[in-house]
Amino acid sequence: MSDPVQAYTALAVRRRVSWPRTFRIIRSIHPPIDLFEDIADPRDWEALASVEEKTNPRIRFEIGDLGKVPAARRISGLGASLLMAPFVHCSPARPGRFSDGTYGIYYAGDSEEVALAETIHHHAKFMRATNEEPGWTADFRVLVGAVDHDLDDVDAVPGVLDTVDYAASQAAGKALRAAGSDGLTWASVRLDGGRCIGIFWPDIIPIPVQGRHYCYHWNGDRVDFVRQLDTGKVLQVT
Repeated sequence: MSDPVQAYTALAVRRRVSWPRTFRIIRSIHPPIDLFEDIADPRDWEALASVEEKTNPRIRFEIGDLGKVPAARRISGLGASLLMAPFVHCSPARPGRFSDGTYGIYYAGDSEEVALAETIHHHAKFMRATNEEPGWTADFRVLVGAVDHDLDDVDAVPGVLDTVDYAASQAAGKALRAAGSDGLTWASVRLDGGRCIGIFWPDIIPIPVQGRHYCYHWNGDRVDFVRQLDTGKVLQVT
């Protein structure tokens, strides 16, 4: 079985993932993009973006790379920016577990605790590279969605759950996406008992809604506290 696509598709197990709620946490600095929120036909987005770009040179940067998502797989309407963003703003400078950054993935967990654990890990990694002073460093918001779709369970694929090295998981993601997979599911490596999903296309899941806001505290070595901005409650990260 020398074909990598066949190798990964043989090891992955296609199964129905039905979660009434999914949880994704993102930075709060990104505003909605009106183009996605409008009722305009997604097939017209390139033309509309081109017109707006003539008066606002930053519009292309703000909208992202529309070519990453075929017109037939785009979504629009209230809240669409929250779902479209990871697909049009992906970059090789920001690779993830199942993507080298050349294509986008919507990552989410099956609980808010899973989403917190995953993002705390990545925020700490980012902060270690900045040499910023300790303090309350960044605000985040929770996106609450759902999933009811056939996804590829990759728990049995060697190397995909490595806590540091993403070489095997990125190869698996690329191969399964090329084979027609709509997304993946796997056991969270940041929180025991939790599960994650990675969706390859925005039309696979419903548009999420915004949940609570958090702020993360950096102590110079790790994220040691998170604060719920709606309640003011401070939670210790163990």
